[in-house]
Amino acid sequence: MRVVWKLLKWSLAAILLLILLLLSPVAYIETFCHGERTEDPYTPLIKDAALHRREANTFLTYPEWHIVYAYDGLAQTLKTSDEYAFDYVSSIKGFWTSACALTKIADAHGGADSATRMTIHTIGVSFTLEMLLKAAYEETIGRLTAMLRGEKKTPQDQVAAGMAVDYAAFLRQTPWYKYPFDNQIIKLDEAPVTDPVRGRERRFALGTEWWAKTLYAGMIANAVAGTTGAAQLEIRSVVSGLAPSELATIPWVKVIGENGGDVEIETPRYDLFTKILVEIAQKGGTIREVAGNDDIMVSVTEKSDLAMPSLPGTVIARVRRDGFDGSRLLVAVKVNELATLLHNVPLADPGVEHVFDY
Repeated sequence: MRVVWKLLKWSLAAILLLILLLLSPVAYIETFCHGERTEDPYTPLIKDAALHRREANTFLTYPEWHIVYAYDGLAQTLKTSDEYAFDYVSSIKGFWTSACALTKIADAHGGADSATRMTIHTIGVSFTLEMLLKAAYEETIGRLTAMLRGEKKTPQDQVAAGMAVDYAAFLRQTPWYKYPFDNQIIKLDEAPVTDPVRGRERRFALGTEWWAKTLYAGMIANAVAGTTGAAQLEIRSVVSGLAPSELATIPWVKVIGENGGDVEIETPRYDLFTKILVEIAQKGGTIREVAGNDDIMVSVTEKSDLAMPSLPGTVIARVRRDGFDGSRLLVAVKVNELATLLHNVPLADPGVEHVFDY
């Protein structure tokens, strides 16, 4: 009984320590990463307050996208190597350091509401735990079976690489918990086992991970439906320099009507939003306002051996791009200068990566 009691005590202590470690970045951000809250005196062109978004959220949207970019980096790594080669710890560090820096900036734009902060902390803790577990497994057992396999990848490795690319693309427009992990499990099971060690190990490791995500995704989907509900998928903007008929020819743009001599439009959010704004800028239009705000954040990628041209706005953070060469610049820019940036810097890599809505 003494042995069982000691084992139970050490297990509980280990779990408590893990929980404290996972929550420590949250405590640090809430204690040390806030600044003085100020409100922008800007008067919105869009008068309906129900169509406005908190300006601070353009900055606090990034941590969630950092997770998207982490999977981009993993997909890039798997093109030439294996899971163990990805820097999981660096990706965790990038999440929390960027969240801290952007929380301070968000406070200068009115600050985040408690629900937004809670969302960032929740996904941050989940992401941290996931990356730590993947690092612990892939850098030990995963590395060993990859070494025993040799350079030629197994069919299971190829399924994993394909899934990483597909998942990263999916996350750009759709919440992760809607991803069909079960379809990938079927592909994994159907792939022939050409290497009895690596093939079976990949089938077990990846199958277990994707099965767990399927269960967790169902829980999250039910929680979202029962509490906050589905996120709003459209956003309003005001554009000048283009006629309503010309704006209407742009895919996904819905013309609402005139707004003080300009044109009010409704568009999808997320990745499509960036592509639409780039097309508006390329056609000679100017974005005057987005969701009642006059400030917005844009990410621009740069290569380590290429100098980025002068950009409108202010670079507020530089984040390492795990899995890629170079960095990601987070640029705060006035909305009425956004078209200049989007017109002069290509939507490419290196170049404009994403316009963060609210």
